Amino acid sequence: MTSLAKDTIDWLRDSDPSLRWQVERDLIGEPEQVWQATRARIATEGYGAAVLARQDPDGQWAGGAYFPARDRDLTGLGIIERDPDAQPWIATTWALKDLREFGLDSSALTGTAEKLATNSQWEYDDLPYWGGEIDVCINAFTLATGAWLGADVSALAGWFPAHRLADGGWNCEAEEGRSERSSFHSTLNAVVEILAYQRITGDARLDDARRGGEEYLLERGLMRRLSTGERVGPFVTDFISPNRWQYSALAALDHFRQVTLHDGTRPDPRMAEAVEVVRAARQRDGTWLQGEAHGGAVWVSVNGLPGHPSKGLTLIGTRVLDWWDAAHSCD
Repeated sequence: MTSLAKDTIDWLRDSDPSLRWQVERDLIGEPEQVWQATRARIATEGYGAAVLARQDPDGQWAGGAYFPARDRDLTGLGIIERDPDAQPWIATTWALKDLREFGLDSSALTGTAEKLATNSQWEYDDLPYWGGEIDVCINAFTLATGAWLGADVSALAGWFPAHRLADGGWNCEAEEGRSERSSFHSTLNAVVEILAYQRITGDARLDDARRGGEEYLLERGLMRRLSTGERVGPFVTDFISPNRWQYSALAALDHFRQVTLHDGTRPDPRMAEAVEVVRAARQRDGTWLQGEAHGGAVWVSVNGLPGHPSKGLTLIGTRVLDWWDAAHSCD
């Protein structure tokens, strides 16, 4: 049970089913039948239902794999915050990632894996959807989503050990020769989605690759350059929800919380500084404020305004601190 005040808990519970079920499970400790009943509503209510309603007959969203189809008129489709200079978050990969992270049961997308195998190709070299392409983040999202939908992504799973860099992680710029050093962003995206894939499939073949990527982050205290000890960048403390692809200390800690649950381990002490950074960002009322979220077209607007309390961040921040403090309560 969380230590949040009742009015903050009530504020969190008054949410879309995609967030409320996690509040019930992770913060309140409701019986499984309660949070599962809330989770089941995602397919028919709120954000989940809105994104599902935008799926094309061919299984895609907005006619494209990672980007909307260039030759398709998307006017009149209820797109929110459209910005031609920003990444659109409405194509297939992003819609599926959103739905998966909302907690939608994959049965609501029966037949989608087969439709995408037939109809969807990456904008990079027209490669087949479930085979992935060369960007580690795109491949990571596809690996986890494929497992969730029951697609055969076994060949894609083998991509990750083969493309780890010498320092232990991954970088989306490495495949085109622009970097030989790992990226915090790319490495976190890789290990998060490998873990999601493993939780679904039970495939232990990626353990070494995942743990190697996690060690890359832990060696750096989740926030510092190994070479100089300086903070790697301002994004480390720019907490946003949803984070889409962007690294932050909070997003990393939430991953390592999942790791301890999956692997049966204790929190690594090298995360202590990052935990205190997250704790320092908590407001007096127990909330966290939304940072500068990504612009671009979305099907549903789940972001709070910058500088205002964010329900998504408050859920994540609270469960991270509850997890850490519970593990150290007897130390």
